Formats: sequence, structure tokens, C-alpha cells
Amino acid sequence: MAENLTTAQSSDVEDEQPCGKGEDRPTTQSEESHLKSTLEDLGLEQYYTEKLTLSTVLQIDERIFAQESAKCYSDLPWCFLRKLMMVNGTARNMKCTTLCDSNHVASSGSAAFDLDELVKNSKSGDMLNPLDMITALFLCSDGFVQQEVALKMSMCQFSVPLLLPNSDKNQCTLMLWAMRNIVKKYRPHSLSESKGFIEERIVLSELPMVSFVRLGECSLSKSEILNKLLSNSQQNNDTFIHRNMEYGDSPRRISNGLVEISWYLPCGNRNIDVFGEPLAVANLRGDIASFETQYSFLCHTSAAVFVFFDSLDPNNKLLTNHLKAPIFLVGNYQSKSFSGDALKKVATKMNLKNRNIILKTRDRNDADFVKQLRNTVRDVVETPKIKMRLEDMASIACKLRISVDEDSPECQRAKTNAKAITEEIQDILQYKEVNLPSQGQIWKELTCLEKEECRLKKGGAENIEKYKSDLRQKKKHLREQQNSYVKSNAMGNFIKAISAPGRERFYFLKWMKMNLDNLCQKKLSSLREQYKEKCQNSENIKEIKDLDRQLSNNSLGTEHFLREMGQIYEAAISLPEAEASHQQVIHLPKLCAELLLDGFPLELVDGDASSIPLRWVSDILHELNALVCPKNKILVVTVLGVQGTGKSTLLNTMFGVQFAVSSGRCTRGAFMLLIRISDDFKKVLNCDFMVIIDTEGLKSPELAQLDDSHEHDNELATLVVGLSDITLINIAMENSTEMKDILQIVVHAFLRMKEVGKKPKCQFVHQNVSDVSAHENNSRDRKLLLQQLNEMTQAAAKMERKEENKNFSDVMEYNPDTGNWYIPGLWNGNPPMAPVNAGYSEAVNELKKKIIQILRDCQSSANNILEFTEWTKSLWNAVKHENFIFSFRNSLVADVYTMLCTEFNKWEWEFKKHMYKWVTDAETRLCNFGTVAEKSDTPDIIELLSHLKSEARSELHKGETDLHQNLNEYFKRTEGHVHLVEGYREDFSNSAKSLRREIESSVLNQLEAAAEIRQGMTKLDRLKESHKNRLEKEVHALIEECRKEKAQTTDKELDREFDKMWDKIVNELSFTGLKTTDIFDKVSSHLWTNVTRKGSHASELVSAKQLQDCGLKCFQCPDQVKATQRKAENIIAVCTQLITEKVQKKTNYHDNYILEILHVIDDRLNNQDVKTDTEFEVSLKLHICGVAAREFQKMHEDFIQMNDPYRCLCQHKEKYRADFKDLFHERDQCQKKAEEFTNLCLRPAVETYVNKSLGPDIVDEMLKSNSSVQFSTQMFFQYSILADLLSKDKFEDYLRYICSYEEYVTKWILDQIVKHLSNGSTKLELEDRRLQESINSIKKGIRMAQKDENGNLMEFVEDFCKELGDKLVISQDALGAFKILNNANKEQFAQWLITCVEEMGQSLRDTFKATDIQNKLQEIHIKPQNVLFTRMFGCGKQCPFCKVPCEAGGKDHSFHWASAHRSEGLGGFKFFRSGNLCIDICSSLVISEVNFRCHAADHERHPYKNYTDIFPDWKIPPDGSLQVSDYWKYVMTKFNKNFAQEYKAKPADIPEAWENISKEQAEKCLEETFCFK
Repeated sequence: MAENLTTAQSSDVEDEQPCGKGEDRPTTQSEESHLKSTLEDLGLEQYYTEKLTLSTVLQIDERIFAQESAKCYSDLPWCFLRKLMMVNGTARNMKCTTLCDSNHVASSGSAAFDLDELVKNSKSGDMLNPLDMITALFLCSDGFVQQEVALKMSMCQFSVPLLLPNSDKNQCTLMLWAMRNIVKKYRPHSLSESKGFIEERIVLSELPMVSFVRLGECSLSKSEILNKLLSNSQQNNDTFIHRNMEYGDSPRRISNGLVEISWYLPCGNRNIDVFGEPLAVANLRGDIASFETQYSFLCHTSAAVFVFFDSLDPNNKLLTNHLKAPIFLVGNYQSKSFSGDALKKVATKMNLKNRNIILKTRDRNDADFVKQLRNTVRDVVETPKIKMRLEDMASIACKLRISVDEDSPECQRAKTNAKAITEEIQDILQYKEVNLPSQGQIWKELTCLEKEECRLKKGGAENIEKYKSDLRQKKKHLREQQNSYVKSNAMGNFIKAISAPGRERFYFLKWMKMNLDNLCQKKLSSLREQYKEKCQNSENIKEIKDLDRQLSNNSLGTEHFLREMGQIYEAAISLPEAEASHQQVIHLPKLCAELLLDGFPLELVDGDASSIPLRWVSDILHELNALVCPKNKILVVTVLGVQGTGKSTLLNTMFGVQFAVSSGRCTRGAFMLLIRISDDFKKVLNCDFMVIIDTEGLKSPELAQLDDSHEHDNELATLVVGLSDITLINIAMENSTEMKDILQIVVHAFLRMKEVGKKPKCQFVHQNVSDVSAHENNSRDRKLLLQQLNEMTQAAAKMERKEENKNFSDVMEYNPDTGNWYIPGLWNGNPPMAPVNAGYSEAVNELKKKIIQILRDCQSSANNILEFTEWTKSLWNAVKHENFIFSFRNSLVADVYTMLCTEFNKWEWEFKKHMYKWVTDAETRLCNFGTVAEKSDTPDIIELLSHLKSEARSELHKGETDLHQNLNEYFKRTEGHVHLVEGYREDFSNSAKSLRREIESSVLNQLEAAAEIRQGMTKLDRLKESHKNRLEKEVHALIEECRKEKAQTTDKELDREFDKMWDKIVNELSFTGLKTTDIFDKVSSHLWTNVTRKGSHASELVSAKQLQDCGLKCFQCPDQVKATQRKAENIIAVCTQLITEKVQKKTNYHDNYILEILHVIDDRLNNQDVKTDTEFEVSLKLHICGVAAREFQKMHEDFIQMNDPYRCLCQHKEKYRADFKDLFHERDQCQKKAEEFTNLCLRPAVETYVNKSLGPDIVDEMLKSNSSVQFSTQMFFQYSILADLLSKDKFEDYLRYICSYEEYVTKWILDQIVKHLSNGSTKLELEDRRLQESINSIKKGIRMAQKDENGNLMEFVEDFCKELGDKLVISQDALGAFKILNNANKEQFAQWLITCVEEMGQSLRDTFKATDIQNKLQEIHIKPQNVLFTRMFGCGKQCPFCKVPCEAGGKDHSFHWASAHRSEGLGGFKFFRSGNLCIDICSSLVISEVNFRCHAADHERHPYKNYTDIFPDWKIPPDGSLQVSDYWKYVMTKFNKNFAQEYKAKPADIPEAWENISKEQAEKCLEETFCFK
């Protein structure tokens, strides 16, 4: 107590500043001006009428990174609020840097000494008094902000307003509502021995109140004396603002007349406590002469009133008029204005004794003076005349015409509504059973059934699907039981009250919370203390469990009523939509969504049942999304930690929130709360709201035996980590022994998230570390922490079968130096009088900044509310299964994966399309080699082939590089949550490499075949050329001869002469054509080479048969196994189609053709799950090669016949005859030759070009049309087929789909193409585009050829053909026939040619129009149905159990998976003993205790749970929604007898639940399964 209180300076603020006017007089203009100017200075004028709300106060904005001090007055309220919301004891220390800097500048520099200037600059009169700012804030805030501010001020041990003056309205207000949220816990000395304590709401505490006021001027600082009075020697709190505090001496503008209140509450330690019993202390600001109403109120409510004075007027009746409470006079004897005589007169008049008068004399130092004052107050408190609850003061306030803040109509209505509910509560447990029945044992049983549905632990040997059906029936029965309850009056009133408009429901929920807390407080506080005490000894397990149950039974908060609403909703919503009960509840989610938006917490996880009411929570979040959309992006912050380590306090301090949990009890379950982001800061954080999730504590090891707590802890940790963008791991005490236990749970959760594509961030928070050098000193401990994290990672990885994760850094980004925070203890001293440690607040504030910074810098995009909802669903569904990673299914991940597949398929098609065009052009160049159309300067076709191969590899490399680049760019995106599918990047990268290899093999084979065939034709072409030259020579000779002999020769005579000449030439010419090759020998040779790799037995099997005898009959499997036979038929169908396509090209045979077929057979055999032997493989290859050799032999012979020199010459005989006559008669041949050239040379070439281009064009059209979505990914493709099957709903179609999948799919794709191209003019448009492209090229060729004016017709034609050499392949036979016997004029020929080309175009259009799409698809070279099939067929793998096709994107993926599995009976499986079709679904079996046998497992029994031991490349997640397979259940049920008859089995024993699945439900299931909504 070093400060001197005796100073009697004239500058004493409490004496000499202008005092406010009394409440009984009108407000002066000056006072109104003071209020207005103060609000304007503080930037609060807009909030005077439209009050400041909590959402505004708590919103996150750019001020989070602002400097501690305000730059101007308008920053002061926000700086104060920001610090206060974080319970920072320095919140009232107001600095305005602008004013401080100006004072600093004025007092610095080289100015000469000036005493007046120094005195002037030392004054703080320009600064605002902190009391004015606090008063202004209360005047400008709504009741909920006032409550929160009062609570936080109380926690900081600041005084709070009791009577708030408002000079504008000439009144003051009793701040009863503002103080209702303050709960205090203390131990009076009367309870010290019993270790008892009192915990209650301060407005309900019946305490003596001691008031301190001032009369006239006073040189003593009343507030400073009060602070010393209430403080012990260990801790000195500035409870009340006084003149010696920073800016405490600034003149007050609007806070005169303010009455503040604070409390002294003992801790039970006589050595520490100043007073042994609790008391309230009131402090009136200003002179009681000016504020008589406030003084009168204090006299009526106080146990004693201490009046501070310097001088007294014996004639002043103010003191004698208010004698309701004992009056104590406190004066400064040393003051110049002190009058002993006046004091005697007043004391005599008031009948005061010496003990009622306390004087500060020269001989009495500060400590003695305060001690005397304290003793006097102690005497008053120990024997008070008045003890009064703050709540009861409202009636006195009303009598004195003082308004009460909770007298507003909406507050009173809400109070009445809440009281109507809570006043009926006598026994809490009984009340919950009667009025809140849906959330009790029924809800817990429902939770257990849901988990058993996912885990199937108790199914035993029972049929799994039957067991699941029984579980569903039990759930249905429990829901019916819930629906049978009549909604209680309490719940009806509760729902009605929260349906009230605007602020009334907020008041109602506050009243409910306070009333319920008041009911539970005493009982729960006692139980909680016992619980903590018992937990110290791990042997008290039974007692701990009993206490835990009692805590649950005796807890009742608003969350229980909202939980009941949720159960009522979930039960009613399960009824048909037309039911009245269903209709009555559909508005409830919106009500809760509005509450969530207004800052009320939502119970995410029910802590009592350890479950999420998923439908209820999901629908609330959907309604919330509808309320805020499109501003619906959120970031999530969660805290995890051991029970009782201050997690809720950490969040409350960090974000200024108050999670709604029952008083006296730790958080149970998980609660989420919404905090707004300011508009300016939204762009920085890229989100609109921040979601804060508070969780119950992870139980300590000694509690592990209670209620499967380890399992519960893992579930909770996995859920909240999965939902979070950043998780705070709260560890109390540095080097805590609890650390390892929480780390095991947390690391497990992070590992699970990494494996499912989620990448949350984390920060470790070490609490109760007060040393300033803790961060440095704990370097060794951080290393130990990292070591433990690594150990936990390895343990968790082993449990999850993800052993590749060796270190914590493999799971997530973690830096020990930046990922750990050390936070000092919460209290600065001994509660209850200890304020919150400022160091705690500052450390938490720094952590908050770090969190915001991490979220700001995070590359991944924020979820929107609907995506958060999907994460909640999928995480919880996976958590309910024992194997989380194995069970996880998430629609958001599925959507992102689908988008990636769609994009990759687009890139893949662009690559393929480019290579289709390139190889078509390359083949054209090869076909034109050695002709007039040749563009290459290369003399040797082998050299040209080599050049084209090199060019092909270059194109392929570029295409592959583009694919990888697109993939990398895709994963760099910040939008679209691409990080969720980061784990699939390598699969798609491998698919890109595989695609390049596949295309490269095909392209090189095509080039080699084209080159070899062209090379074989070169000699033949030269022979044909010589024949035509000889013919032309002979014809010209005959013309000369005929002209010499006869002037007039008839056509008959010319015909006779031509025939004689023809016969002579034909007899003289040599017509040696291509030699016929034995294709059977070639095919046999390649087959032998292929099978010899299988061993000598395979070679013997091939040698034992003649290929000519193979493939004549239908193939029969050697082992007669139906599955093997079906597999063989599928492979034969594919190869037959391939053979047909080769034959349709009408080219010569090439060895690459049979090599390609053998490659397809090998690929299909390796890609099937049905095991086969060598005999089967050889038999199949012999059969297919026999068919191929026979077809290729005929193709080869047809090609030789087509290119026979004699036939080629003879086919143009009549043309030559006509040309001979024309030349003889010297007729004009221009038009005729143009028509000939067009019809014989150009038209076939154009048709071929169109047919070559049309295949990729049709594919392009199918991928870009309205129906393109069905071909975008394997998933959408499967959805489209299954939806089509359901729409037709025919057994035969289902059977073909299941048994002949490949054949069915190929036919289905073909049907889709035919259907699409048959509607409208699409086919004609595609053909016309390519036709017009050809015509334009021809016209351009004509123009280019015409540039050579000196050349003849033949040179014109050669130049023309060369121009088209890389576009069209012109028949050499037709061109040769055209070129001989031709005397047409070049210019006229060119003109006629243009005309003929136009006519050709129209003629071809007519032809195209007359050709239906079916025939057209037979003609075109690249079959679009095959391209689309290859694209959609994927890897071709099928589920080893139910044979559904794999839907994974790309061909080279790490795992195979499918969206919906089906009953094994649909594939023909039946029970061995009964003969009934099997109804089991593998997505259920994989979580059961059932075993399987198969060839791959050597027919040994193997658990379905461990199927990956046998089939490691398959992922079969459990039926997450428990309805994924409803589609196939519907099919199985409807066509049960049909399938049984087809498979020669007995019908399946269909569960009752399956019978109720409608076609509409099956369709809905299909949409949900494939995320096609």
C-alpha cells in the first residue's frame, strides 16, 4: 500500500469534475451534447438505436491482426471488446496512439525548457475516461451483449454496472438481466471444515451489499481505497477504475450517476481471505447530491452505506432523509475544507457513534486507514441488517422509478414461457422419463442397433441378410414406439416458444438455460466434486461409473429439449410423407438452423448415447445452407484433449463464445457453433463462417473400462478431426503423463484422415506452462513428443494395415518448433477472487492469430455447408464400422473423384482422337507411296516407315506429356477440393503411361501393316502400268490404221477391230499377280510361338491338332464348368468382332492381325478372376485361331483376286473401247473425262475418307451431346445402364447384363449410338462436315494445279493428286484407266471437274441420307461402339464374389472397387445344402464373421473380413448407408423364381424387409449410390 491517499489536490477527479444532474430534473442540453459527442467520438452513434449484437461483436475480422492499441477513439470500443471477450485483464488499459504520439512529439525535440508546456503535456484531459467508454458500450448493446460483457468483466474481476445512467433519457436502469449470466463459486468460512462450497447465480445469491458514495468534494480516491479494501497482500486487483489508473483522471462525460457492483467471495482459507463471508460492494460515481435517486436505491438495498466527504453542510438534509441503511462517514481530516464542527452537528443529528465515523488523519498511514475501514465492513457483513438478492432489488427500483433492463415485453413473455416449463420440474430423472421419453433408453438402443448393423458382431451363423433385415425391423419397432408417445406439454410449449419471432426466442432460451442450470447446479456441483475426487484413485471404478450415471441422470439443459426435438423429428420423418405427424415436424430443422445462425450451439454428437442423430443434424445443416446460400463456405476449428484440461475454456477465451453445457458438468459429446466472418475478411479467409466444435474430454486411462470409452474416444476423435480444417490438441501440464494416451487416439484419427484424402492441420497446446522460456526449455520435450508421435503412428498404421506410414510426418505436415504452443495457467492467483491471467489471454490470442494465419494460407478450398454435411454423414457412417479406412465412403470424395475421372477421360479422348487422325493421315501417305500422289521425297518405303514411326513416337510423347501436365495442373487447383483425391494421382499417372504404350503398340502395328501391304503392291502396280501403256500404244496404232484404210468406219467395224486388238494384247501380255499364301501356316506358326511360353504340355496340345479342323463347331469347355464356358464365349465374341473388322477393311493379310488377336486372348485370360488351366487356354486359342485363319485366308484370296492384273485390265475394257471410238472420231472428251475422273477416282476416295473420319466424329458427338454424361466416367456409365434396366424391368435384360456383361454392354452402347444418331440430322451433319472438308480440299487442289499454265492434262492431274496426297487415297487402277486414251483440254477439264465435284457432293449427300445408321456403322473403319466400350469397360475386372464390374477410373489403378454390390445368387451361387439361391451380399459379408471358399483360397475356409488376404487389389467397403444394395435386392426379390429356374436352383429365402422395397426406392437408391442427384 505504497500509494499516498492523503493528497488533497484540487485536481481530484471525483471532487472537481462537473457532476451529473439529479434524476428528478430534466436533462440539460449540455448532457445531451455530452452523450452525442461521446458516441460520435467512439463511432457508436449508429448502435444507439440499432443495438450492437453478439454476432457483430464475435465476428472474425481484420482487427485480429491489428495492433494492441487503438489508432483513434473509434477503435477504442472494439479494442476493449476484443480483449474483454478473451477475458484479458488489460482490456480497460486504453491507449490511443494518435494522441499519445502527438503528446510525445510535442514534448520531444530540441525546444527550450518551458514549465507550462511540460505541465500542459502531462495532463490526460484529452483522453476519454474508460468509464465513459464502458457506459457508452452498455448503452449501445443489446441485452445479450450486455450479459456477455458483464460476465467477462466479472471474470476479469472488473466491477460491472448495477445502475446504468442514460443522460439522453434522464433515467437510469437496473442491469439485472446483464448480470444473470454471472455464476460464482466460493467457500465461506462456515463451510471450511466440511470442504463444502456454494455455486450459484450471483443475482440469486442472498448477500449483504455495502455501498460507497461521495458527498460533495473528496480528496480521497474512493475507488482506489475500495480496491485496496478488497485485495489481500498477495493480489491487488483494480476492481474499480480510479484516478491513478491510466486515463482514470480524465473528466467523465456520461458515466456520472453510474453505480458499479463487485463481489468479495472467500476461498475458505483464513490466511488469504480478507472477509470470511461473501459480500457485494457498490460504488456510485459522482456526488449523491446530484444523483439522489441512485443514493436512495443504495440506501434501500444496502447493509451499510459509506459516505466519503471532505466537508459537510449541517443544513443538507440528504443524509438525514435516507436512513434506511446504516450510514458510515469517511472523511479526510487533513483536507483544508474539513470542518470538525460540521461533522459533530451532522453526527449528532444522525445519531452516529464513533464506529460510524472513519477519519484519515496525519498519524494514520494508508495501511492502517484501510485496515480500520475493512474491520468496519467486516462487522457489517458478519451481522448484516439487510441481505438481499439482486433479483429482489427490481421491486425497489420500480418504486423509485428506476427502469429494469429485463422489463421489456419480449423478455417477460420469454420468462413466463420458460417458467411454465421449468416450474413443473421436481425430480429431474423422473421429469426426463415422462416429458422427454424419446431420448432415453430407446435412443440408446437405436444407437446400438445402428452400430450392430455396421459391425454384425452378434450375427453368428445366421444368414447375414436375414440378420440385417431383423435389425431393421427392430429399429422400425423402436421408431414406432417413439411415435406412439404423445408429445408432452413441456415439449409443445418449448417448440412453441422457440418458434416465436425475433429476440423473444433468444430470451426464452436464455431463461431456460438459466432456470435449468439453477435447478441442477447444487446437485451437480456436489456430484462433480465427488467425481473428481474418485477419479484420483483408479480402484474406484464401480463408484466412478455410478457417479457418471448420476451426473447424466441429474443433468438437464436446453440441449436435452433440443435433443428431444431431434428424436421426435427423426421418428416422425420416418413415417410416410402424407402422415400428419410427418407434416407437423418438417419445420423443426429450420427453427434450429435459425438458432445456429444466431449463435446458439448445435449438439453434433449426443454425449449420453454416443451417437449422431444424422437425419436431424443433416436437415438442420441443409436448412442452414438455404438460409445463407450462396454465402455458405465454412472453415472448422476443433479442440481435442484429456477430460478436464480446459478445452471449452480455451475455445471460449479464443473466440469469446459460451458453449451451452449444463453447469457443474464437463462437456459431453460435441457441440458446434457458428461464428460470422466480416465481409472484408471473407476474401482473405475464403469463407463466410467459422465453425467451432467443442468436444467432451478423452477419458483418462483409469476410466478406460467405463462404457467402452476407448472405442468412444476413437470414434469422437476420428469424427471431429475429419470435420476439422485445424485441430487443437490440448495437453494440460508440460511433460504430462496423459500425453501418450491422448496421442494414441489423436494420431489414429489423423492417420485415418490421411488415408481417406483429408488433410487437416493440427497444433499442440501445452497448458499451465508459465515460464517465459518454456518454449526453449521444452526443446527436449518436443523431441520426445515427436518420438512418441512416431511410435503412435507406427502402432496406428499397423492396426489399420497401413504400415507404409512410419513417422507422424508421413501422416501430416508437422514441425515441432511451430506446431507447439505453451500457455500459462488460467488464473492469476487463487479463485474465486483471482482474475484471469493476462498471460493466458495473450498466449491464446497469439494462438488464435496463428490458427487464422494457417487457415488463410491453406491451399485447399473451404467446404460449403452441404459438403460439411456430407463429411459428417460419411465420417459417422465409417466410424460406426470397426475398420474406418476400409469402411469410409464419402459422396464429396466421390464427386471429386468423378470430376477427376471426367477430366482425365476428356484429356484421354483428345489424345486418342489426335492419334486417330494422325495414323489415318500416315496410312494415307503410305498408301500413296510410289504413286503420283506421293508427297514424300523418300525413295524407299522402309525409310518412310521409319520416319513415320519416329514421328509417331514424337506425337505420342507430346500427348503423354500433355496428359501428365493436365494432371499436375488439375492437382494445383485450390478450388474443388482436389486434395481429397491426391491419393489417386499416381493411379492416373500410371494410366497415362499405360495409355501411351497401348496407343503406341496399335499405331506401330497399323503403320507396319500398311507399309508391308503397300510394298507388296508396288511390283504389281508397275506391271499394271506397263499393261496400260502397251494398250494405249496399240490403240493409237489402231486408230492410225483405221483412218488410213477407210474414211468412213462404222462403230461395228471399230468394235470388231478393237476386239481383235484386245485379244492379241491379252495373249501377248504376262499377268503374273500376287502369290497366294497359306494363312493357316502363318497363323499356326504364331500360335505355336505364343503357347510354347506355357511349357511343353501346351506345345504338345497344339501339335496334336490341325488348325484347319479347329473353329468349325461351337466351342465347348474341356472342364464343362459354366463360369469357364461363359468366359470363353465372351472372349470368342470379342475376337470374332475383331476379325470381322479386319476383314471389312478388304486389305491383304498381315501377321500383326493374328498377333493382335492372340494379345487380346492373353489379356482377357489374365484379366479374369475365373481360374483356368493350360488345356482350356490352348483349346480356346486353337478355336479362335482356326476361325481367324479361315476368315483371313478368304480375305487374302479375295484381295489377290481383286488385284489380279488380268481382272483389273479387263474390268476397264468397255471404257477403253469407248475412249478408242472417241479418239477415232475426235470427239470432245472434257466433260466425259471429268465425270469419269470424279466417279472412278474421287468419289471412292471421298467415301473412304468420310468413313475413316466418321468413327471418331461419332464418338466425339456422343461425348459432347446431351447424353454425354453417361459416357463421362465408369460410375455414370454403370448408373445409366442400371437405370435403363430398371426402367424396362425385364428379367431377360437383367440376366444378359449379369451373365453376358460384355456382350450386353457392347449392344447397349450400340443402341445408344443408333438411338442418338437416328434422331434428327446428326448423322448427316457429321457426314456432311467431312464431305464438305473433302470437297474444299479437292477445289483447293484444282486451284493449285491450275497455277502451272504450261503443263498438259496429265501433269495437271498429277499435280492435283499430289495436292491431295495426305488426304485422299485415289485408286491407282482407276487413275491409270483415266490417264490413257485421253485427249481432253486441261482448262476445260478443270472447269468440268469443278462442276462434277459439286454434283458428286450432292449425290453423296443423297446416298448418305438413304443409308441408315446401322449400315453406316458397318461401313465405317473405326467402330464408335468399340471406342466407347474400351473407354467405359475400364480395367475389366469384376468383383471376385458378386461379379459387379470395377468402376475405378483409368486402367492402371491400384485398387478395384464398385459402388453397389449385389446378391451372389444373382450370379448363380446357391447354398450347398439347401440348394436355395444365395441372398448374401459381399458388402455385408466383409464385416461379418462368415467364411468363404473359392479356388483362389485353395477351397479353404477364409473369413470374409480378411478377404484382402486373397484379393488384395479389391476394395469392397461395407454398405455405408445400409441401403446401397436396395437396387439389387429389389431385382432379386422380383425375379427370384426366374433366376432360380435359370440357374436350376430353389428360390432364395427373401427377407421380409426386401419385400417392401419398391421400384421407386430402388431408383432412389441407385441415384444415391452413384451420387447422381
